[in-house]
Amino acid sequence: MIDPFVRLATPDDSSELLMLEQTARAALAGQRGAARWLDEHPVRGAGWSEIISATPVFVAELDGVPVGYLVLQLDGELARVDEVYVLEGAREVGFGDELLARSIEAAREAGATVFEGQALPGDRMTKNLYERAGITARLIVVSTRLDGS
Repeated sequence: MIDPFVRLATPDDSSELLMLEQTARAALAGQRGAARWLDEHPVRGAGWSEIISATPVFVAELDGVPVGYLVLQLDGELARVDEVYVLEGAREVGFGDELLARSIEAAREAGATVFEGQALPGDRMTKNLYERAGITARLIVVSTRLDGS
């Protein structure tokens, strides 16, 4: 049995986070809503050290190797999952749940009273992750392009 281990990221994790980010973004290819999400979430790339210094970033590890991450945005009473990703081979063993649990704990400690996350349409795994933590949909946003693209 795997005991999911999650910790706060340090600048030393930047190269591993960059690789996980690249894998996460590639995994979005072809998913509904992905193009807009990618536009709204620019590549962090070499900027991971600055992100880690500015906001809580959690890393999930398996045998000392990062297999997932969560970026938490704190804004007063609102805490929001900006990104969450777990490598496909490390899913369904609790890493996502532990990432979310640690981020909720950090949000409470920071004084947040509301916790939000996003999931792309059809991304049942992410929706299930949130629902297991008691985070349920409060709004569904629909849209269409009017310029034909």
